[in-house]
Amino acid sequence: MSAFTAVSRLKDQMALYWMARTEQERKFLGIGGALAALLLVYALFLAPALEGSARLRAELPQLKQQKAQLEALAKTAAELSGQTPPQVTPMSRETLSASLTARGIKPESLSMTGEYAKLQVSGVAFSNLFAWLEAQRLENRISVLEAAITASTPAGQVDATVTLRQNTDASSR
Repeated sequence: MSAFTAVSRLKDQMALYWMARTEQERKFLGIGGALAALLLVYALFLAPALEGSARLRAELPQLKQQKAQLEALAKTAAELSGQTPPQVTPMSRETLSASLTARGIKPESLSMTGEYAKLQVSGVAFSNLFAWLEAQRLENRISVLEAAITASTPAGQVDATVTLRQNTDASSR
């Protein structure tokens, strides 16, 4: 009951304060209170909503462009999923030798054992060897299982022994 009496006492004090004001003061206090209430409503509810709306309107063109790009990518993905994956040339001593020669790499030895190939090179530019390995990975799905690379002279030249294996499933790209 003490909370009820406290509220009742506060209400009585406010009524007494209000009755002690002149008509003009009551009018000014009423208008001031209404303005304060309007400003509070604006600051708490309207301003954030208006700012958020303006931000969303500014982002809308970019979001529409992203949506169009995603739809185009989805269409391309759907078209590609219907295609059969390109067949890669099976890894053989001849195909590896031909691709090495095309890059200007002369292997010291190249041996095939089942689905594995072992390549040994000396005095090859590291960048050239790396570019050849990357091309084999992308074009023929050939991956490096093991590599031993040591620097030689001049700078940038390497001696390497590399074991390769061709991945036969399309998902390993």
